[in-house]
Amino acid sequence: MRAFVAGATGWTGRHVVEALVACDVETVAHVRPDSPRLEHWKTHFGRVGARFDSTAWDPAAMGERLDALKPDLVFGLLGTTRRRRDRGDGDYEAVDYGLTVMLMDACCREPAPRFVYLSSLGAGPGATSPYMSVRWRVEERLRESGMRGLVVRPSLIIGDRDEARSGEAMGAWILDRILAPLRWVGRGDLADRYGSIHGKDLGRGIVAHALRMDAPERVIDSGDVRPRRLPLAIGGDLNR
Repeated sequence: MRAFVAGATGWTGRHVVEALVACDVETVAHVRPDSPRLEHWKTHFGRVGARFDSTAWDPAAMGERLDALKPDLVFGLLGTTRRRRDRGDGDYEAVDYGLTVMLMDACCREPAPRFVYLSSLGAGPGATSPYMSVRWRVEERLRESGMRGLVVRPSLIIGDRDEARSGEAMGAWILDRILAPLRWVGRGDLADRYGSIHGKDLGRGIVAHALRMDAPERVIDSGDVRPRRLPLAIGGDLNR
């Protein structure tokens, strides 16, 4: 089996790459060609056992690359969580929506690969924030594409990122403590769904579900990818 991971340098993406390799999946980690850390990521992904790719974000180039690779799984893990002041919501539209849809359109060969999209809890038809609205539009586009799709809607993602996000970390800490009493009254499922999740656990859980994706379409959330919720038949290889 072969997987192509777009957004491989993100906090979730790098853990997805590592989990795929741990499951003996031939993994191609994509890094944008203008990345200032291109050589760093080339070395990093080589060390973890993945192939490195820096195909340009161009419809024709991406289509040709995927046609050549013929991946069984394509992961769309692209996202911008911080807007540039000079572009407003433009980053969400250009990257979160535009590049993800370009990746989808590049998967036009037959049989089409399974497409795994990292959305967010809160994405839906009534979403008011640009971030959530864009994610819902991508989900809709995936459904319209006819590809077998796995949509992942996590809550707050935590961990030691490359850049400090003190506000996000504090928000996750407060949220988890608000949700903690739910476990005392037998509603741990709600705490699992809405509570924060570490990027490593999320990456492993996404891969576990992606490798067993048999339904035409599935939507999962943080509760579905918790380590204790993964049967050994799915997640056993991810523990090494």
